[in-house]
Amino acid sequence: MKKLIYTILGLSLAAASAVSAKDKPQDLGIIDVVGVTPLQGSGVAVNKIPANIQTVTAEQLEKAQSISLADYINRYLGSVHINEAQNNPLQPDISYRGFVASPLLGLPQGLSTYVNGVRFNEPFGDTVNWDLIPEGAIESMALYPGSNPVYGLNSLGGAISIKTKTGFSAPKHELEAYGGSWGRHSEELSSGWNNGTWGYFLDLHHFEEDGWRDFSPTKADQAFGTLSWRGDKGSLDLTLGGNDNNMRGNGAVPVQLQQQDRAAVFTHPDQTVTRMFFSELAGSYDLADDIEVSGNGYFRQNRIRTFNGDNSDFDDCQLSGNAGFLCENSGADDEEIAVDVSGNNVFASDAVEGATNNTSQTQMRSRGGTLQTVFARDLFKHKNNLTVGTSYDYAETHFASDTELGSLTDTRGTTQSGILIDESRVRLHTNTSTVGVFLTDSFSITDELTATIAGRYNYSHINMEDKYIKDPAKTLDGSHTFDRLNPSAGLTYQIRDNLNVYGSYSESARAPSPMELSCADPTAPCKLPNSFVADPPLEQVVAKTWEGGVRGDLDELLGNGDLKWNLGYFNTINHNDIIFRRDASSGLISQGYFDNVGKTRRYGIEAGTTVNYPQLFSSIDDWHFSTNYTYLNARFMDGFDIQNPLNTDEAIAVGKGDRIPGIPEHIYKAAVGVDLWQRVSLGIDGIYSGNKVFRGDEANVTAPLAGYWVFNAKAEYKVTKNFAVFGKVDNIFDKNYNSFGVYGQANEVFPQFDNNRFVSPGAPRAGWIGVRLSM
Repeated sequence: MKKLIYTILGLSLAAASAVSAKDKPQDLGIIDVVGVTPLQGSGVAVNKIPANIQTVTAEQLEKAQSISLADYINRYLGSVHINEAQNNPLQPDISYRGFVASPLLGLPQGLSTYVNGVRFNEPFGDTVNWDLIPEGAIESMALYPGSNPVYGLNSLGGAISIKTKTGFSAPKHELEAYGGSWGRHSEELSSGWNNGTWGYFLDLHHFEEDGWRDFSPTKADQAFGTLSWRGDKGSLDLTLGGNDNNMRGNGAVPVQLQQQDRAAVFTHPDQTVTRMFFSELAGSYDLADDIEVSGNGYFRQNRIRTFNGDNSDFDDCQLSGNAGFLCENSGADDEEIAVDVSGNNVFASDAVEGATNNTSQTQMRSRGGTLQTVFARDLFKHKNNLTVGTSYDYAETHFASDTELGSLTDTRGTTQSGILIDESRVRLHTNTSTVGVFLTDSFSITDELTATIAGRYNYSHINMEDKYIKDPAKTLDGSHTFDRLNPSAGLTYQIRDNLNVYGSYSESARAPSPMELSCADPTAPCKLPNSFVADPPLEQVVAKTWEGGVRGDLDELLGNGDLKWNLGYFNTINHNDIIFRRDASSGLISQGYFDNVGKTRRYGIEAGTTVNYPQLFSSIDDWHFSTNYTYLNARFMDGFDIQNPLNTDEAIAVGKGDRIPGIPEHIYKAAVGVDLWQRVSLGIDGIYSGNKVFRGDEANVTAPLAGYWVFNAKAEYKVTKNFAVFGKVDNIFDKNYNSFGVYGQANEVFPQFDNNRFVSPGAPRAGWIGVRLSM
C-alpha cells in the first residue's frame, strides 16, 4: 500500500512540470489573462478588456469555506446580492447589477451561465440550478459585466463562465468533511493525477442537513469527473457529471407568523428534486504558434420534479344552483364548479378543501456544440487577437403539471385526495433550436491604446405542442422565431503602468422562454408556477449598456505588498422587458401573465479595493483586505397597470421612475483576514444589503423591506502540510434579517392575519467545524 501511495505521489510531482499553461491554476492576485468567449483558448490581457471582470479561483473557494459557488459570489463579489426566495442554501436567486440567475420559474433571467463553454441556463425557463455542480470541481470562475453579445442569449447584465478542474490543473488527492448546526454535514472526495500525457480528475460530494426552518431537509449527491489528454499541439477533455438532489425550501412566510416563530413555514412541503447527467468532449489544436482551433460537443439531460403544498382557491359553492359542489371564486358572480381530469364535478368535502398540491415534472434534453478559431498574429504590425466561432444548441422539453386537491394538517402540511383539477393540467412539449455566430477582436492601436469590437448573430426557433388530449383547441400550440445581431465596442488606455481607463458600449438579447410564451395572454391569465393556458407572442428583450471606469494599483506606494482598485459606472436599459403581471380582475395574488412592459433601466457606480500586505506588524503575519461598494438604481421607464397589493380586486398604475422590486440601492461588502506563521488563518467578512421593494408592489405604494448587515467568521489551522482543521460561524451577531419580500394571501390560512406581506428570513447564527486531508 505504501509503495502505491509513494508511486502516485512521485508521478504527480513529476507530471507537475509538464502541465500546460491553459491548465495551470491561477491566483486572483496574479491573473493577467482571461478568456473572452465561453470556450477556453481565447485569452486576452485584462488591461486590454474594456470591462471590470471579477474572477474566482479554486484556492479562494476552499479558503472561504463557502458551501457553493453562489454562496461565495454573494459574499465577496461586487454588485452581487441574493434573494432567498426558496429559502434553501442550494437554491438562491443570484442577482448582479439587478439581473438575476435563479432556479425559480417565472423570474426574468438576465445572466447567462456556462460550464466549460456549455450553456447551463435550462432550456425551458432559462433558469440556473446552482445545486448541479460540486464546488470542489471548480477550477475558476469569471463574472463578465455588461451586455456582452459574445456570451449569447440572456447576457443582458452579465455572464458567468465556469471552468472545472482536470488532472493537469489539480494533480492532488483530497478528502474534506465538516459538520455542525442543523444537522448539516458534508463529505467530499477529490482525486487528480497526470503523467504528462494522460490525466484524470474526479470529485464526489455528499451534502445533507435538516434545515434551520421547520420541515426543510435537504440532501444532495454530486459527481463530476474529467479524463484528459495533452499533446504537443493539442488537448482533449472528456467530462462527465451527474447529481441526485432532493431539496426542500419552504419559501416566504407571513410577517405575522414570523413574529410568532422565526423558524415557522406557511405551508409545506415545497420540494424540488433534480437529476442531471452531463457529458462533454472538448478539444483544441494549435495549427500554428498563433492560430488555435478549439471546440466542444455536449449532451445534457436534467429531470426536475417539484411538489408544492399550498393553500387553496377552492371552497364550497355559494350560488344556489351549485350547492354541494366545490367552486373556484366561490361566492362571486363567476364562481365555477371544479371539474376533475375525468370530467366529473367535484363534490365539496373536508378532504378537498383548504389545500392544493401543485406538482410538475420537467424533462429536458439538450445537445450541441461550439467551434472557434483564435488568431493571435499581428495585424499591420500591431498586436491583434481575433476570435471567430459558431455554436448550435438544440433542446427538447417535456413538461407536465397538475393540481391536486387536499386539506391542511395541524402543521399546515397538505394531504392528498387523488383528485386532480382538469383546468390546471398541462402537458406541453417544446423544442428549441439556437444558432449563434460570433466574433471578437482586440487590436492594439498603440502599446497603450487597445480597441475591442465584438458581435454575435443569434437565431432561435421555438416549437410548442399542446399534448393534453382534453384541450381540442390546442391553446398552447405555437411556433416562434427570434433573431438579432448584437454588437459591442470598447477602448482601453494604459495611462501609466499602474493606471488604466476603459469604456464600452454593448448590446445583448434574450428570447422569451417557452414557459413565458405559455402564459402570456391577458385574457386568459395563468397561475405560477405551472398552470399554462395560452400562447400569444412576446417580443424579445434587448439590453443596451454603456459603461466606463478606471482601475489600477498602488503597489509602489505599499512597497511590500499589492493594492488593486477599481471605480466604474454602468447604465443598462432593457427594451421590451418582460415581467409577470399579476391579474387584478381575478383577485388572486398568484394569477397573471407575462408581458412586455416597455423599458427598464439599471445604472450605478461600482468601487472595489483589494490589499495583500505580508508581514504588516511582524515577520509572522500576512494581512488581506477587500471592499466592494455598489450604488444600484433600478427603475421602470414606462408605465403599466398591475394588481394593487393592498386591494387585490383593483388595478394600480406603475409609473415611470418606480423602483423595480427585489433590488437594493446600496450593496457593501468588506473582508479582512490574516495568516499567522503561514499555518493559522483567521478572517471575518460583512455584507450590507440595502432596502428592497416587495415583489408584487411594482407601484411602490408600501414601505420597502428593510436593509441589513450580516457578519461571518472563519478560521483554519494547518496541523501539517497535508492535514488541516477548519471552522466557521455564520451570522456571528445572530442578526434577525429578511433577504426577500413578496405579497401573498396570508388570511386564506390564517383568517386573523391582516398583513399580506411575506418575507424570507435569513438564517440565524450557526457554526461548523471540519477537517481536510490532502496528498
